[in-house]
Amino acid sequence: MEHIVFLVHRIPYPPNKGDKIRSYHLLQALARQYKVHLGCFVDDPLDWEHADKLLPFCESVNCVPLKKSSRYFKGLEALTRGKPITLPYYRTSQMQQWVTRTIEQHAIRRALVFSSSMAQYLEGKRFSHLKRVIDFVDVDSDKWAQYADKKHGLARWVYLREHRTLRRYENRIAQIFDTCVFVSNEEARLFCNQLPASLASKVVHLLNGVDTRYFNPSAGFDAPEICCQSPYLVFTGAMDYWANIDATGWFCQQVWPRLKQLYPDLNFYIVGGSPTAETRALERLPGVHVTGRVLDVRPYLHHAELVVAPLQIARGIQNKVLEAMAMGKPIVATSMAMEGIHHHSDLCLEIADSPDDFTSACNRLLERQYPGNNTANRAWVVNQFGWEKTLGPLSTLLEGAAT
Repeated sequence: MEHIVFLVHRIPYPPNKGDKIRSYHLLQALARQYKVHLGCFVDDPLDWEHADKLLPFCESVNCVPLKKSSRYFKGLEALTRGKPITLPYYRTSQMQQWVTRTIEQHAIRRALVFSSSMAQYLEGKRFSHLKRVIDFVDVDSDKWAQYADKKHGLARWVYLREHRTLRRYENRIAQIFDTCVFVSNEEARLFCNQLPASLASKVVHLLNGVDTRYFNPSAGFDAPEICCQSPYLVFTGAMDYWANIDATGWFCQQVWPRLKQLYPDLNFYIVGGSPTAETRALERLPGVHVTGRVLDVRPYLHHAELVVAPLQIARGIQNKVLEAMAMGKPIVATSMAMEGIHHHSDLCLEIADSPDDFTSACNRLLERQYPGNNTANRAWVVNQFGWEKTLGPLSTLLEGAAT
């Protein structure tokens, strides 16, 4: 069995947030065909206890601690060198030495990189013999432009700078890597728009998936840690991620007061790890609960009246939407949250962007005025978004010699 290097910016276990879910299933897919040498960073101390879970899939594992306290100093380094801030933050000599040594010792000819920040470890002529495939997932540079639209002053300048510098770096990686993968056709097209036409053939997409055996309303799971005696809505996601912070803030300010007036007994649960002080402050509103990290998100989905995905900033395919659909739940989502998920009218799903429309959509679903068949949500996801199907073309992308 051939060896391969897999570089990931965040340890791909536990699969409890969007990027880790995708990288974990990529690792599983690689392990079926290759002896995998995994290099990754650990930015959450709680994740160290899960490192051994990766061993059954890997020939070797190199986990490097990433100290968030160093982010400021690394950012200053990037500013002085005209680089994206994310590059020096994920740059360590320990990781580079491991990558170089592993490739030489095992005569490795193929590598899969997850996220642009890890591509720096395979730049240079010494790695030109490799078949290099990068999963950008999303067009991150465009996401920084979206962030900038929400900011003012110095923060806006920093975000726009990151947008410009990261876009230049993305284009450079597209030139030297063999294949560039994105999470949806929309993301792939967006990336092609910023590339010379000669590079467009390198750009492909592999859809996100969902573990439909795990996210199954018939599966066995414990009751919620917080017993919900009253009806509630739920939002799930990593709550130290700006897009989720912004989404829940928008919902609580623009939509929740109207719903609470219509349904005095209704509650809203924000379920996800590492909530910021800004998110915690939302609990001051009547009926709003912030759980922090939970052992199992499925009970919160299963017992909810409906799931909301009010994202105002988004790129790619949202795992939170796929997971809710796999659990057979009705959903109200913004257009951005549904990008890349090409649904049909038979699903129990409403798309709304303004506060008025979002409130009305939630009200209709709470009154059981479903636009489609509630049970169709799960059936559609099972058929369209199983990981075996979405990652099926991966082996073909890794075949052949470097160009």
